[in-house]
Amino acid sequence: MTRESGSGATGVDPQQLWLAPAGPRRGRRPAFSREAITAAAVALADTEGLDAVTMRRVAAQVGAGVMSLYSYAPDKETLLELMVDHVSGELPLTEVPTGDWRADLRAVARLQRGLMLRHPWLPAALSTHRTPGPNTLAFLERALAALRPTGLDGAARLEVFAQLTAFVAGHVGYEIAQAKAARAPDRAAAEARYLAAVAADGHHPELAEALGAPGRPLAPEATFNRFLNRLIDGVGTD
Repeated sequence: MTRESGSGATGVDPQQLWLAPAGPRRGRRPAFSREAITAAAVALADTEGLDAVTMRRVAAQVGAGVMSLYSYAPDKETLLELMVDHVSGELPLTEVPTGDWRADLRAVARLQRGLMLRHPWLPAALSTHRTPGPNTLAFLERALAALRPTGLDGAARLEVFAQLTAFVAGHVGYEIAQAKAARAPDRAAAEARYLAAVAADGHHPELAEALGAPGRPLAPEATFNRFLNRLIDGVGTD
């Protein structure tokens, strides 16, 4: 299996990736950098999706030979690590915790949602283990500080942050899928007719009751906030 496949057989060494100097140390000064390679990969994923991100395509974007890229990112797995941390640099860090941890946690979640909507490939990239780079670590510090007033210990606060991030990633994936479905109104109408028929068959009373209940606001942000509030209400003391 080639390095292009990003099989992750040996995994990414986080110390080598984040703490060692980036790029070749000898020879001519290169015409590109790890930052430029990562930015090109992000731009490609933003427009065409993660499947479009190959070492060959990224090399073409920066005008480099594909083999030269392996000095900066030896495989796609490493490149994904770099991409996730690169976009995490967009998350603001200037706000200090207010002391109202629920409000601060909502702010963290909304920032994550905005980031993932700008980079729709990010939820999928986060579905596999990613080692936090410097930008990710900086935002994690902010989130953990916001959670200090909960009285939870450090390990529990890490768990809450992981749960929150998983929720946001899953919900944004749902939002993206819903937006795509909305562009196919015939399919949405067919699904509505099907559910109405199932609810009327007498075998699914719980579903019938749920479908007959008054509707709630369906605007994406309102739905996100409703689900987020339920999650935050479940965070207590350990």
